[in-house]
Amino acid sequence: MEYRRLGRSGLKVSEIAYGNWLTHGSQVEEDAARACVAAALDEGVTTFDTADVYALTRAEQVLGKALGGVRRESIEICTKVFWPTGPGPNDRGLSRKHIIESANASLRRLGTDYIDLYQAHRYDHETPLVETLRAFDDLVRQGKVLYIGVSEWRPEQIAAALRIADRMGLDRIVSNQPQYNMIWRVIEAEVVPLCEREGVGQLAWSPLAQGALNEHREQGAPDQQRGTLRNLAVANRHAVVRRSGQVGDHVGTVVCALCGRTVTSVPMSVPRRSDATSANTEPCVDAVERTLPKVQELLYERFDPPLVEHIDHGFVRTAQSCGPKPERPGHSSASRNTHWPSTPDLRIAMRRPHMPA
Repeated sequence: MEYRRLGRSGLKVSEIAYGNWLTHGSQVEEDAARACVAAALDEGVTTFDTADVYALTRAEQVLGKALGGVRRESIEICTKVFWPTGPGPNDRGLSRKHIIESANASLRRLGTDYIDLYQAHRYDHETPLVETLRAFDDLVRQGKVLYIGVSEWRPEQIAAALRIADRMGLDRIVSNQPQYNMIWRVIEAEVVPLCEREGVGQLAWSPLAQGALNEHREQGAPDQQRGTLRNLAVANRHAVVRRSGQVGDHVGTVVCALCGRTVTSVPMSVPRRSDATSANTEPCVDAVERTLPKVQELLYERFDPPLVEHIDHGFVRTAQSCGPKPERPGHSSASRNTHWPSTPDLRIAMRRPHMPA
C-alpha cells in the first residue's frame, strides 16, 4: 500500500480507502463488517470513510466497533455532515447547531476523541457559508476535528470557501470528495484544475459507478447485489455501459489509472455479498483480499490515450439514447448540487484535457 499527502496538508492517507456507504449497518452483517475491516487493515488500508447519514447513523457505530482496539494514531477516520439524521428542522444542513451536534454524535458513535477529516457532505444553500466555516474552524480549534473537507461541491462553492477562509484566517479545506469514474468525469473541467491550484486533494467515490462499470463481467450476479442500484435510479449509467461493447475488459484498467493519477485516494466500498452472514464472514473477507491487490496493481498500470478516446467515443455515442439523470424523490433539479450532463455537454464533461501517457 502506498500513502499520499491529502492536498497540501501534512496528513497522509492510504491510496485506497475503505468506505462503508450502503453496507455497514444495512446490507452487511456486523460480524462480516468487522472481518472486512480487519482484512483491509492487514492489506495496509489506514483511511476509513463513512458518514453520519449512512444506514441512518448505524454505519458509524459499526465502523467504530470494528476499529476498536486498533491504535488510533495508525488510522485516519473520515466522516461527513449535512443530510438529515433526525426528524427536526435542525437535524440537517450546515448550520452551526447541526454541525456541532452532529460532530459530537459522530464522535460518540465512532468511539473516538477526534475525527481526522470532517467533510461537508453537500453544499447548504440555506446557511451562510461564513457560519458553516466558522463552525468547522471551532471544531478544529477544540481538537475534535483535525482537517476539514467537502463532498460534491461545485467549483465556485469551493473557491468561495477558500476565499473566506483566507480572508478570515479560518481553517482551509484540504479535500474534496466527488463522484469520479469513467462515465462520470465532470470534475475534470473545473474542479480538478481549481483544486490543483489551491492544494485541495481528491477522495473519489464510486470509481466503478456503483458496479455499473463491471456489470458486464458480473451478468450472473444475484439481483440482490444490484437491487440497491435500481432503487438509486442509476439505470441510465448501466444502459450506457451495456450498450458500449467497445469498453470490454479495458474499463477496469482505465478507471483505476484515471483515479490513480487524478485523486489522492479511492474509497472502495465493502463488497455487498448476500452470502455473508454473522456465521459466515469468509465471502466478504475473501472479496477484500482479492480486490485490494488488483486495484493497487491497476492504479499504476500505464495505458494509451487512444484507448481512452476509444472508450470515450463509445460512451458518448451510446449515451445519446439515455435521458437526464432521474430526480431523487423530494429533490428538484434546482436544489440538486450535481447534474447528469445533457447530451450536448456530455462530450465536454467526459473529455480529459491532459491525458497521461
